[in-house]
Amino acid sequence: MTPLFTLNNAWQAYNGRTVLEIDRLEIPQGSITGLSGPNGCGKSTLLRMLAFLENPASGCVQFEGRECGAKPNEIHRQVTLLVQEPYLLKRSVFANVAYGLKVRGETEITTKVHASLELVGLDPNTFAKRSWYELSGGEAQRVSLASRLVLKPKALLLDEPTASLDEASAKLVRDAAMQARTQYGTTLVIVSHDLNWLRNCCDTILFMQRGRIVEQQEFL
Repeated sequence: MTPLFTLNNAWQAYNGRTVLEIDRLEIPQGSITGLSGPNGCGKSTLLRMLAFLENPASGCVQFEGRECGAKPNEIHRQVTLLVQEPYLLKRSVFANVAYGLKVRGETEITTKVHASLELVGLDPNTFAKRSWYELSGGEAQRVSLASRLVLKPKALLLDEPTASLDEASAKLVRDAAMQARTQYGTTLVIVSHDLNWLRNCCDTILFMQRGRIVEQQEFL
């Protein structure tokens, strides 16, 4: 099976400083890959490349064998990134989760939104009508995750998604991400300093230093 992501000689630099240098990396479809390492080692840069939010200065990122240069819109519809600080539209919870569905012209929006809220542990009857400013930090992060899971992405990229959450909210985010893999076959790439979480859920953990992958652990 063709890997979901393939990086070949991917190199990136900011202000003349090399921040990422990966000779080759393959991420299989349906896998869970963890990224660990000190701050500034290139983890977030790698995630942004996988999300096609930035291109490498040289080299290539492929999605299902397609070259990164073309960057077709359908790729962006299948890959989504959740960062540490949730970004929500200044609208209701329902409107936030439904936004992507409406852009795509999908039907049965209410049913899909409610199912996605339930997946992240939020009761639709309680939360759907709430405004974005009425949410706690943990609730906002779960709404942000629900707005991504409702699209059933092929790849969910998580950049320290639980770092600022209390343990109860963090567990709900972790559980929902795992459910996405179980229910939809979503490929997960997780940046986290929580090695216990990564070791319990990942197929592979990549340890990074100074923009390079220096160690790879397999959990098969």
